Amino acid sequence: MKLKLFSVSKIHKNVFLIKLFSAILITGLAFSLFLFHSSDFSPVFASVTGRFEARLLPPKVIVPENEDLIPQDIEVEKCNLFAGKWIPDSSGPIYTNNSCGNLIDGHQNCITNGRPDLDFLYWKWKPHDCLLPRFDPRRFLQLMRNKSWAFIGDSIVRNHVESLLCMLYSVEEPVEVYHDKEYKSKRWHFPIHNLTISNVWSPFLVQAAIFEDSDGVSTAAVQLHLDKLDETWTSLMPTLDYAIISTGKWYLKAAVYHENAKPVGCHICPEKSRLEELGFDHAYNASLRNVMDFLADETNRKGTVFFRTATPDHFQNGEWHNGGTCKQTEPVSDEEAEMKNVHKILRGLEIGQFERAVREKTGEEGGGGNVKLLDFTGMLLTRPDGHPGAYRQFRPFDKDKNAKVQNDCLHWCLPGPIDYLNDVILETIANG
Repeated sequence: MKLKLFSVSKIHKNVFLIKLFSAILITGLAFSLFLFHSSDFSPVFASVTGRFEARLLPPKVIVPENEDLIPQDIEVEKCNLFAGKWIPDSSGPIYTNNSCGNLIDGHQNCITNGRPDLDFLYWKWKPHDCLLPRFDPRRFLQLMRNKSWAFIGDSIVRNHVESLLCMLYSVEEPVEVYHDKEYKSKRWHFPIHNLTISNVWSPFLVQAAIFEDSDGVSTAAVQLHLDKLDETWTSLMPTLDYAIISTGKWYLKAAVYHENAKPVGCHICPEKSRLEELGFDHAYNASLRNVMDFLADETNRKGTVFFRTATPDHFQNGEWHNGGTCKQTEPVSDEEAEMKNVHKILRGLEIGQFERAVREKTGEEGGGGNVKLLDFTGMLLTRPDGHPGAYRQFRPFDKDKNAKVQNDCLHWCLPGPIDYLNDVILETIANG
């Protein structure tokens, strides 16, 4: 009888332990659910007052559960990363205006400069027929161990390299190891991964004599040698594992064109000039031909080269120096977006010369082995909300709410839409 009573007592103790364990388990699950739902909060952005504010994504757009899924009748092998749309993304960017030291150029640091809306940060690029993984800085650094990169071109290229550096900063802080006299070309080193990333200033990619101040105001026409590539970047190509090259908008400036060391024409010709007005498209086409022929020749380079198409501006009611503005606060659809004629011309010449050079070198259409085209024009065309606008300057309306200030509708806020170029580039490198 004692043995029976002992067994019952032991059972009661076991039941009690089971109930206690179940209670702990349920409490843990409830806490996990709370943390999961708390992911609706955005990253924390530093304000100019030094305070930090977490914010909720405005619930004005609901994302269908299958938004990121690939339709079952799509062949993934035919994926086009450049054709897609921007969809809401509650997670926001992977860095903030205050999380990557002083890497962000002041004119693109829109949040620190007082831009009041943050909704433009909560969209991501979604290709129509592809799964595009979120940029993983740790993965990028691991893949690029002992590699050298260069971003070659104009101020949009500088904008892009600062974006990449800020995204990588969360894993390893880069060390600036070089800058030129004017701080237009720079180089950074990631010592743990032995990765080098350079920003090479060469806005025309060909030899040029430029006469303008830091605000872009010219005092004389550019002297442009269409048949002579700029050795600032060509001399580096045998040492680089990866390069991203782009230009475009600088060709719209007043310039005198030279070939075979002789002036052959001009664009926005100087007064009393006897030279023929050839137009910027003539100069850009001639220069691109030489650039693409150089890149297609494998003996001129070591690694993989990406040529990026020109990015569109979104000036309305004027341009850079005559009152143009960009006040949009969210993306537009493909149907709403209208590409300016100048952007159509630039992109058409870029794609045409790229395809010609590849075809003549390989006899094939499309990509040219280690020379690839990054056609980001359409992707960024639908993001008129991503520019600094009036907030290229620090708190421009503090003293006068109606102040007239110069708008920047060409470069991109950091963080901002240009960050998603890195998602596409990493996916292209990792999976071809």
